[in-house]
Amino acid sequence: MKRFVWRLQRVLDIKTKEEQRKKKELLELTEKLAQARRELLIQNKILQDIISDIASKKPQKRLGEQEFFLKYSTASNEKIKKLKNKINQLELLQREKITEVLKVKRFKEGLEKLRAEAKRQFITEQEKLEQKELDETATISFAREILKPIGS
Repeated sequence: MKRFVWRLQRVLDIKTKEEQRKKKELLELTEKLAQARRELLIQNKILQDIISDIASKKPQKRLGEQEFFLKYSTASNEKIKKLKNKINQLELLQREKITEVLKVKRFKEGLEKLRAEAKRQFITEQEKLEQKELDETATISFAREILKPIGS
């Protein structure tokens, strides 16, 4: 039997590699997003801890620490704002990357279906050819058997 060769196999291979590459990029982007979210949680936790610490102290001690907290919180709020912006940008990039991955995946799946159909047709054709050869061989053998007694 002949070997199945599909002329679009190279395209399928390229799309498979492209899908893997885009999935890897998506994973890296998701890791960056998770890191930014962790940083945001840490910053919020630090602020909450400082607030609860200040609230638990006596009013005389609290005044100096409140002044320090107000100066610190301005810088901290700016950092939190930047982190939120970064998270929003990363989420947007993540959605775009997911769309790209799905687009490549659908295209690749379409190619895989075409390949499966082409292979099924190839096998069917090969089976027909083999059956035709077997029939011809059987016909020739039968004709020889019939002609053998006459020629002997």
